[in-house]
Amino acid sequence: MSTDNRKPSWLRAKLPTSQRYREVRDMVDTNNLHTVCQSAQCPNMGECWSRGTATVMILGNVCTRSCTFCAVQTGRPTEYDLGEPARVADSVAKMGLKHAVITSVARDDLKDGGASVWAATIRAIRHKCPNTSIEVLIPDFRGHLDPLDIVLDAKPDILNHNVETVERLQRPIRKTAQYKRSLSVLNHAKQRGFVTKTGLMLGIGEQKDEIAKTLQDIRSVDCDILTLGQYLQPSPQHVAVDRWVTPEEFEEWKAFSLSIGFGVVESGPLVRSSYHAEEQSEAYGLGSKPAEETASA
Repeated sequence: MSTDNRKPSWLRAKLPTSQRYREVRDMVDTNNLHTVCQSAQCPNMGECWSRGTATVMILGNVCTRSCTFCAVQTGRPTEYDLGEPARVADSVAKMGLKHAVITSVARDDLKDGGASVWAATIRAIRHKCPNTSIEVLIPDFRGHLDPLDIVLDAKPDILNHNVETVERLQRPIRKTAQYKRSLSVLNHAKQRGFVTKTGLMLGIGEQKDEIAKTLQDIRSVDCDILTLGQYLQPSPQHVAVDRWVTPEEFEEWKAFSLSIGFGVVESGPLVRSSYHAEEQSEAYGLGSKPAEETASA
């Protein structure tokens, strides 16, 4: 069942007007970078860019998967830019970020899923900005541990991989992804000693008992940080919004999540994976100590 297309008042995002927003936009354009803020039509782009933060998307802007919730372009990618890691690191330095969030499209066309570019990007940022903590929002690498370990060996500070929705909706919503596979990605990173993070969309057709079970499943792999936000339909061709989740319900899920052991929970209608990521990293004391102290090899 789909809901009224009119967005409720609590989903109104602020329009970008600040000089800092324009500076970040110009930097993204000048350095020929892709951002998930633009590609995924994030409602918080104005707020985040005005604060001087942006989530850089590496490995091009064409995804090999066609998830029915996502606004990122799908198709057969052609980009494989070996100069990208250095440009990303340069932009992180120019923005003066204390915490950098990097994501990517899925590159199932590449043998390693793009893991080598991921690792090169992490190392380039670490070299250029040694005091910046690094959060990576990665695909599942089709469940293969070798490319996942290539990323982890580069020692990001936070390993983020989104479960996105409840188990029943995985196939219609994520298609190529798998619920247990996503849990295994988080579990493997945690077993290697990393701070882990994931996110769910609400209002995409899930039931409340399914949300509770999903949160418990995620905690069963000792995930640290959780984000919960309202699903927004990017276009008429994407799956429709099932319901508008109220701010009060988001607060209830935050309380529930904290009660079952999540360390940090960001929950609200406009919350997205990298929303307030810097504050989340500070809660784990990241960004002020060497990378080798935040994760074990």
